[in-house]
Amino acid sequence: MAAFVAAPLLAAPTATVGFGVKSSRRVSVRAEAAKGEVAVVINPAIQKDVEKVVDAVVVGELEKPITAYCRCWRSGTFPLCDGAHAKHNKATGDNVGPLVLKK
Repeated sequence: MAAFVAAPLLAAPTATVGFGVKSSRRVSVRAEAAKGEVAVVINPAIQKDVEKVVDAVVVGELEKPITAYCRCWRSGTFPLCDGAHAKHNKATGDNVGPLVLKK
């Protein structure tokens, strides 16, 4: 039976994110913001016409020995990683990187 891997990684960060600006409001990446927090959209533009974006890969059918999948939702080659997280991380102070699958 072939194993399926969902990309991007299903586990989303649950920590509060800061943007280097002092403010009395906190920004949350959780689906539901707690009192005093502002919820933000993680996915800015990928497949917004569908209810939930799910990409499945049969690991045994990967063409390359190592394949990187996007977890920042900013890749121009989504679901594959194109390194867009580097610009995102620099702009936001985030530390997101790709999901790397090895054959």
